[in-house]
Amino acid sequence: MNFRVYILAIAAFVVGMVELIVGGILNLIADDLHISVSSAGQFITIFSVSFAISGPILINLTSRMERKKLYLYTMVVFMLSNLIITFTSSYGAIIAARAISAMSGSVIVVLSVTMAASLVPASHKGRAIGIIYMGISGSLVLGVPLGIMIGNAYGWRAPFLVIALLSLLSMAGIALFTKRTAPSPVVPLREQLSLLKNSKIISAQLIVFLMLTGHLTLYGYLQPYVESTFSVSPGMMSVVYFLFGIAAVSGGGVGGWISDRFGTKRSILTIVACFSVSMFLVMLTAQISIWVFLIAMMIWSALSWAISPAQQAYLLQLAPDHAETQLSLNSSMLHLGIALGSVIGSTVISQSSVANNPWVGGIIAAFAFAVAAFSLTRRSASAKEQAAPASSQTADQL
Repeated sequence: MNFRVYILAIAAFVVGMVELIVGGILNLIADDLHISVSSAGQFITIFSVSFAISGPILINLTSRMERKKLYLYTMVVFMLSNLIITFTSSYGAIIAARAISAMSGSVIVVLSVTMAASLVPASHKGRAIGIIYMGISGSLVLGVPLGIMIGNAYGWRAPFLVIALLSLLSMAGIALFTKRTAPSPVVPLREQLSLLKNSKIISAQLIVFLMLTGHLTLYGYLQPYVESTFSVSPGMMSVVYFLFGIAAVSGGGVGGWISDRFGTKRSILTIVACFSVSMFLVMLTAQISIWVFLIAMMIWSALSWAISPAQQAYLLQLAPDHAETQLSLNSSMLHLGIALGSVIGSTVISQSSVANNPWVGGIIAAFAFAVAAFSLTRRSASAKEQAAPASSQTADQL
């Protein structure tokens, strides 16, 4: 594998880590800023929503810019936004900096995927994308325990200072080792929006949205679920998060191999079906012992990110002339799923019990399978119905 892919994956890891890193230190933030925990929780919400909305817009606005230059510019903005969070005490300024951090991060993630795919032959694109998503998935699942560890030791601002420093190192790697990459042909926004008329593409985008919604319904509240079920110590809870993170990172890499080996259609259907079942297994094994539960939890964790390479490859096959638009929209769907899953999980807890979160998430994931089956069985649009004729020709090969 081209070593530049790993450099891009490291940069994606740094950017992704900032989203959920506050999840375990909300109490520290609230105490320091003299706000409620729910107000501190808005740091996650504003990031997810800003990331989801800004991605497609910014990718379109910067479509004419050389990609390496754009990557470095957005990394500078990302680093500065985290420095603002580190050194300001204003709640409003922090909210604004979180939004700017998300907006720049949304561009960086899309560029990481598209640049990585361009660095390898077609036979290895799935694995290259899988490596990028190993970085992204690893950052999302490891962000919470890392935030807890660094925040408790050095204060809640310390994690953001660490992220800013890591951003600087990532910029150095990108500047030194990646090559200039020409932008894709400019596609008018009106033509990009025409993709939304294609039911095959829309349903493909909804796969990750529904999967992440179901996933976050439980993962967003994994700590209270585990503690209420097994009465574990704080030390054991750290082990649970560590195992979850290892499994998630591994799942992204394995998913890339599966996609290359068995093709996108079989990979998507199999992974989504198994993911839905795994959430019910988490609930059932919790009634047996914590050790059996941990095995089921790691399977669930690995499957949650194993879908990414196959789905990204599928989207690129559906509309290759709209690659960055597709991936940006997919990234938006992912973060909207995170936001909605958190809301649903909170609602389940307030209306009933955290013990119900696994099966509620599993049902939502089952809808993801239905949507996947719908998309994969649709006939590709004709040239008149789809903005890019080449897209339908490629999708017909699925």
